[in-house]
Amino acid sequence: MHEEVNQKVVSLGIRTGKLTANVLAKAMKMFLDAQKQKSHQFKHGKQSLKQLMEQNAGATNIEVDESNIKSFDRVARKYHIDYAVKKDKTLDPPKYFVFFKSRDQDAMTMAFKEFIASNNRKKERTPFRQVLKKFRDRSMSMDKNREREKTRQKNRGQSL
Repeated sequence: MHEEVNQKVVSLGIRTGKLTANVLAKAMKMFLDAQKQKSHQFKHGKQSLKQLMEQNAGATNIEVDESNIKSFDRVARKYHIDYAVKKDKTLDPPKYFVFFKSRDQDAMTMAFKEFIASNNRKKERTPFRQVLKKFRDRSMSMDKNREREKTRQKNRGQSL
């Protein structure tokens, strides 16, 4: 029974006066070439909701408040996730719904964990300009102290 379910059946119609092995082989070769050229491949990665639904894999969604959903694309490509983003414009701060295939659910949870962790790291990190300003101020104060020390040493040498 299990083998019957896994086997595929192909129906091929040929118009011919006399069916020979060569004619059947040529017809099968033409059929296989046409199947290779035919695009049964579905789009991968970010796509429209309609394209995602055409894949008949069942879709699940996650609600996201982030406005920076574009940076999620890099993480989704890493985990080979097919997804679609839909923006809900009815709410004042717009919310985004990320639809993905049901079979990608485990990969999607891992991708969202990584995406949220990277966003948290970016928020905690101090901007480079602030760090640069802090060190510039520190160096300015060190220069002032160095100038004071030089004048003190000159004054001590003159008093002797």
